[in-house]
Amino acid sequence: MKHPLESFEYCPRCGSHNFNIHSNRSRQCIKCGLTYYANASASTAAIITNNKGEILLTTRAIEPAKDKLDLPGGFVDMNETAEEALIRELKEELNIEVTNPIYLFSLPNEYNFSGITVHTLDMFFKVEVSDDAKFTTDDDVASAQFYDLNNVNIEDIGLNSIKKAIQKIKNTTNN
Repeated sequence: MKHPLESFEYCPRCGSHNFNIHSNRSRQCIKCGLTYYANASASTAAIITNNKGEILLTTRAIEPAKDKLDLPGGFVDMNETAEEALIRELKEELNIEVTNPIYLFSLPNEYNFSGITVHTLDMFFKVEVSDDAKFTTDDDVASAQFYDLNNVNIEDIGLNSIKKAIQKIKNTTNN
C-alpha cells in the first residue's frame, strides 16, 4: 500500500508541482506555503446484540471487502458528532431508529478506496434495539443477521479493525 500523500503531486491551493513531502504525514508547497496534513478520518461501528447474546453482522455490498462480514456503521461527516454519524448510518444501512449509543473503544484502520489508503479511527459503540426490531438493508449493506460470536470465523470479516473488534468482544465475553 502506498502512503496516502503519494497520490497528490500538485498543491490544491495554487497548483504548483513543488508540493513536497514535509513529514511522514504532510506535504508542503514551496510556492504558496500551504502545508497539508493527512489525518485519520473518523468512522463508527455499532455493536448490536439480541437477547440471546448474538451479534448483528452485515455483509458488505461494495468494495472494499465486498461480500465479507462487517459491523454496521460508517464515516463521520463534517460538523457531525460520532454519535450522530452512527445514528444516521444505522438509519441508512438498516432502516432502524436508535438513541443513546454508548462508546466502547476505538481502533485504527486502513480503508482502501479508489486506489487510496484512507487511515481511519474507528469508534465502536454499543447500541440497544428492541428484540422485535426489523432490519431493512440498504446503502452499502447486502444483508444483516445475528450470529453466535463463537461461530464467527474472523477470516470472514473484511476489515482489519472490525476483525480486531470482534476478537476483542469474543475475548471479553468468553472470560
